[in-house]
Formats: sequence, structure tokens, C-alpha cells
Amino acid sequence: MEQRYATSPEHVPGMDTAELRRRYLVEDLFVPDDVNAVYTHHDRVVLVGVLPVTTAVALPTFPEIRSDYFFEHREAGIVNVGGTGTVTVDGVVHTLTHGSCLYVGRGARDVVFGSTDPSGDQGPARFYAVSAPAHTAYPTTLVEAGQGNVRELGDALTSNRRTLNQYIHENGVRSCQVVMGVTTLHPGSMWNTMPAHTHDRRMEAYLYFDLPEDARVIHLMGEPTETRHLVVGNHQATIAPSWSVHSGVGTASYSFVWAMAGENQSFDDMDTFPVADMR
Repeated sequence: MEQRYATSPEHVPGMDTAELRRRYLVEDLFVPDDVNAVYTHHDRVVLVGVLPVTTAVALPTFPEIRSDYFFEHREAGIVNVGGTGTVTVDGVVHTLTHGSCLYVGRGARDVVFGSTDPSGDQGPARFYAVSAPAHTAYPTTLVEAGQGNVRELGDALTSNRRTLNQYIHENGVRSCQVVMGVTTLHPGSMWNTMPAHTHDRRMEAYLYFDLPEDARVIHLMGEPTETRHLVVGNHQATIAPSWSVHSGVGTASYSFVWAMAGENQSFDDMDTFPVADMR
């Protein structure tokens, strides 16, 4: 588990590209037959990548979280961004197709990840989890791809027509802190999350997927009046502190998992910023 300590807006103007990427971009989250994790001290969120190729992979207990088992004091949302796979939670097997989401509540002890057909057209399963501290327990719940609360956003004229699926949220799958969903851009649309926004009460992380290997997303971050950018590839994640915008445009079509944790779970609790005033 890699640890990344919290930063403030005052740090950003002095950062070069390498430091921006080191602090806010997670490039190698998926390691074959292993579990890789990043603990960001922004809202104590943990990003986890699991790529079971030749064998099932169990979620370990990381010493950095000071618990007897991973979910002793935590919860997580898990989205499969690869081929069909399974997540077994305390002996109960949940099958996740591409884009499906599983919520795992506080108290789950044994969690094992596996791929159904690693050599198939979609390849092995790739499980992306976002975990936050939890102070109560909610039941483990599976939501199939496209079966969440669907919101159609944007316009083809502004190249940001997109379908947003809310999976874990205040009116859907219950959680203590985690809010999670998947957004897919429509053909011909490349911009996500415009107008850009912040929410000073929650951090947010994006994981980009379904992006061709030779394509990239130019991801905007930083304060609205002091923006920077990250060039992001397929299956890479970005960390947005509560003070940072999070928006981007791709060179090809893509989807992304968005997940938040913090003060509240209201999806519309955001402070949008007019694009003409951004710098």
C-alpha cells in the first residue's frame, strides 16, 4: 500500500509535471495476480486495484490501516472494468460483468477476487475499489451495469453528451460515506464534467477505462483559477482533493468510474465554475 499525504492549493503552483503526476495520478494500479492499493489522506480514502489472471486473489489486511481485517472499520464500492469476474464475500459469490458495481459493507471478513474467463475477448476481470472509513454497517449489494439511477447529461453540440449511472448514493445502494457510479461518453462526445466544479466537502477520484491504449484523457485539476493538467491513460486513476476541479477531454471515447467520500452524499452538492472564468 502506497501512502499519499494530503496537499493544499498553495502547493500546486510550485509543482512540475513529475510531482503533479506523483501526487495526483495513479498509473499502475493493476498488477497481475496481486492487489495494489493507494491510501490518500484526503478523506482517508483507499484506492484498490485487483487483476486476477491465473489465480484467485484475496484482499489482504494492510498494516497501514491498523485493522485486523480490511473491512473491520471500512466499506468499499467495487466496479469491474475488465472481463466478467467474481467477488466472493464471506463465502457468497457475486458475479460482476463489465461495468457492474458491488458495495461491500463494514464487517466483511474474507473477500476474494477471481476472473471467469481470463483468456476471453474482454480478458481477465479488473476490479477497482474505492474504500472509506465506515461507522455503521450496510449490506453487501450488487448492481448490474446500467441498472443504477440513470441520468442523461450534456449536449452533443458541446461535445459532452454522456450517460451517468449512479450506483452507490443516498437514494440507491446505501453506504456510510462512499458514493460511486460510472459515466459513459456518447459517440462523438469527449468532454466529461463540464462545467467543471469543486465540492469542498468531499474528495473525488476518477478511474478512466474503455479508452484505447493509444488514446489519452487530458484531465484538468487544481483550483479553477490556477488549473493544471494530467495526461491519463486507460485504467489509470486521478485523485481530486476537495478544493480541486476534476474534468477532462479525451482523444477517443471512454468511460470513467467516479467515486467520492466526505461530508455528505448529495450528488448535486457542488460548486460549478463558469468555463470563461477558468484560468
